[in-house]
Amino acid sequence: MDLLVNIDVDDLEKAVHFYGNAFGLRVGRRFGDFGAEMLGSSAPIYLLVKNAGTPASDTMSQVRGYERHWTPTHLDFVVKEIEGAVQKAIQAGAQLEKPVATHKWGKLALMADPFGHGFCFIQFLGRGYDEIAD
Repeated sequence: MDLLVNIDVDDLEKAVHFYGNAFGLRVGRRFGDFGAEMLGSSAPIYLLVKNAGTPASDTMSQVRGYERHWTPTHLDFVVKEIEGAVQKAIQAGAQLEKPVATHKWGKLALMADPFGHGFCFIQFLGRGYDEIAD
């Protein structure tokens, strides 16, 4: 099974610029004004234009909004050096929501992209998650 990541955005060029500069991703393919495939991660990331205020689903009343929002699913980007990755993302337009925290398994930075989506940077230390696995 393959994994694809889809991220709704309201401004495709802004999103391509952010994800390119913040994470070093590159455009693989463009889908007109409706989307772009970003490559350079372990899974392709598709930026899909969805206007703010449009229904998120036919089965609910919630509409899309691009202010900071919470969702139980987010992206974790594993990096070799977290401080540099955080600064690069901030320069591209991300927000650092909590200072970098160090845990037994590694370092963690909680962040948000310019479209309100949360993401994290992780720098594994020692054996990574195996440091806390049973």
